[in-house]
Amino acid sequence: MSLPRIWMTLAVVSLLAGCTAGHQVEPPSTALDEEAFRDHVRILSSDDFEGRKPGTTGEQKSVAYLVEQFTKLGLKPGNGASFTQAVPLVELTAADDATLSVAGHGTNTALAFGRDAVIWTHRVQPEVSVAGSELVFVGHGVVAPEYDWDDYAGVDMHGKTAVVLINDPGFFSNDRTLFKGRTMTYYGRWTYKFEEAARHGAAAVLIVHDTAAAGYGWNVIQSSWMGPQLDRVTSDANAGRPVVEGWLSASSAKALFAQAGMNLDESIAAASHRGFKARRMGLQADSRIHNAIRYSTSSNVMAVLPGSERPKEYVFFTAHWDHFGMTTQPSGTQIFHGAVDNATGVAALLTLAQSLSRMPQRPARSIVFLCPTAEEAGLLGSAYYVEHPVYPLKNTVAVINIDAMHVGGPTRDVSVVGFGNSELENYLRTAASLQGREVRPETQPEQGEFFRSDHFSFAKAGVPALYAKAGIDDAEHGPKWGQAQEDAYLEHRYHQPADAYSADWDVRGTMQDLALYLAVGERLAHDWRFPNWFPSSEFRAIRERDRPEDAHGRPIEQ
Repeated sequence: MSLPRIWMTLAVVSLLAGCTAGHQVEPPSTALDEEAFRDHVRILSSDDFEGRKPGTTGEQKSVAYLVEQFTKLGLKPGNGASFTQAVPLVELTAADDATLSVAGHGTNTALAFGRDAVIWTHRVQPEVSVAGSELVFVGHGVVAPEYDWDDYAGVDMHGKTAVVLINDPGFFSNDRTLFKGRTMTYYGRWTYKFEEAARHGAAAVLIVHDTAAAGYGWNVIQSSWMGPQLDRVTSDANAGRPVVEGWLSASSAKALFAQAGMNLDESIAAASHRGFKARRMGLQADSRIHNAIRYSTSSNVMAVLPGSERPKEYVFFTAHWDHFGMTTQPSGTQIFHGAVDNATGVAALLTLAQSLSRMPQRPARSIVFLCPTAEEAGLLGSAYYVEHPVYPLKNTVAVINIDAMHVGGPTRDVSVVGFGNSELENYLRTAASLQGREVRPETQPEQGEFFRSDHFSFAKAGVPALYAKAGIDDAEHGPKWGQAQEDAYLEHRYHQPADAYSADWDVRGTMQDLALYLAVGERLAHDWRFPNWFPSSEFRAIRERDRPEDAHGRPIEQ
C-alpha cells in the first residue's frame, strides 16, 4: 500500500471506529489481521509459555516463536545472520531467611520479609550484610542542580542507610513550581533513588512505599521484587551498588518514623518544600541476605524489513517479550501470563510486521522490529541494545514502543506517555485526527510511566521515542467508565497471574490503535526528515550532539 493509500484508508476506515457514542459503527476489515493478533496473544500468554521469564523454558519457547513468525513473514535477521542478540544476565535470588531489623530509642523492631519490607541486593555475592548502619531520612533523595535541589547536602552517607520517598517533591506538595509539579521526572523514579544513593556511598537504601506516589500497590512490590532478580553482568559484579536495596511498606515506615520520634506525614510535607535538610533518625539497621546466583544469556529478538531507497536509516517498533514466569505457592503453581503486559504488545508488533511486509511498495527506510528481553527487570534488554547497537543510533529515525495495549472498544482520545517531549506527537496528532480522535497527555503523569518501558533506553541516548496508547474516553461509555476499567486492571491484574487472555476480549479499540501505529510508522518510513525532540525536552541536546542539523533541519556532515 503506498503512502497516500494508507492515509486515505486511515481517514475513511478508522474514522468509523471512532464515531460518537450511541452511533458506533463496526469498522470494515483493513490490512490489519485481527485473527492473527488474537492468536499471537493467546499463544504467548498460554500456560505452555510459563510466563515468559528470561532464562527459563518460557524464554526458549518465546524466542523460538518470534523467530518462526519473523521468518514466515519473509523478514531478514536483524543482527547480521541472526534474529537474536545475546544479553548476558545474572540472577540473584534472596533466600527466605533475609532479615532486616531496626534498633534505637529503646526499641528493636524486626521487619517481616514480604509483609513489612521487601529487600534484595544486586551485589553478586552469596551473602551480604550491613550492621549498625545509621538511618538517615534524605527526603526524596534527589540531587537536581537545574531545580536548585540537593537532598544529600551536608550529610556523609558512607556506611549509612538512606530512607527515601518515592516520586518528586511536587507530587506531595501539589506545587507546580517544584520540578514538574505532579508530573514525575526521572528524579522521582525508584531506579534513580537507588542510583543516587549509590553515588553518595550509602550502604543501604529503603524506599517508603505510597500507592498513589508509586502508581501501584504493595502487592506489585511483592510480585515484582520477591523471588529471583535479574541484572546485567558487570565487570565489578555490581560492587558499586548499595549492599541492600528495598522498599518499606507504608505501615512499617510509619512505625519506624514513630520509633525515631518523627511523624511520617509531617516528614513527607517537610521534604516536599524548599529548605529541607536530611535528618538523622537515631536508628540503626542490621540486615543479612543470602543469595543463590545463576548466570544466563538471554536474547533480544529482532528482524528488519530493508528499505528500498534509504536502507541505512531505521524506524524501530519495540515490544518487550518477557514477563515474570511462575511461582510456587502452598496452593500450587501460579503462572504470570502477562497477556496484556506484554503479549498484546508483541502481538501488535507481529501484526504490524505482517501488514508492512505485505505492502506492494516497500518502505524507503528500513523498519526494525525489536523485542527486548528483561524489560520487567529494569529495561535490561533495551539498555543492552542501546549500549551495543546493531544499527547506528544517529541513523535511528525514531522508536515507536508498544507496551500493554488497550483492550476494549474504540476511544475518542489517544494518550501520549511523556506528553510534550518530541515532534513525533505531531505525526501522531495528524494520524489521530483522521480517526476523529484527540491526542491528550496521560491522565496520571505522576506515575512516571515514561520511565517504565523500553523506549526510555532509547530516549536517554537521544533517539526520539513515542509511547502512545488509547485514552480513557470510551466512545460508548465515556471517560469515567474508561478510567474505571484502567483502574480495575491496575488493581486486580497488573503484574498478577490474573492478567490472562480471554476469547471474549473486545479488541475493536486495539485494532484502532494498531491502525494508528501503522500510519505513523509508515509515514516515518517514507519521510525525509529526522524528527527531533521539542526544545524543552532534556533529550534534545543529546540528539543534536550526535546528529547536528542546520537551521533548515538538514544534517551537518561530521
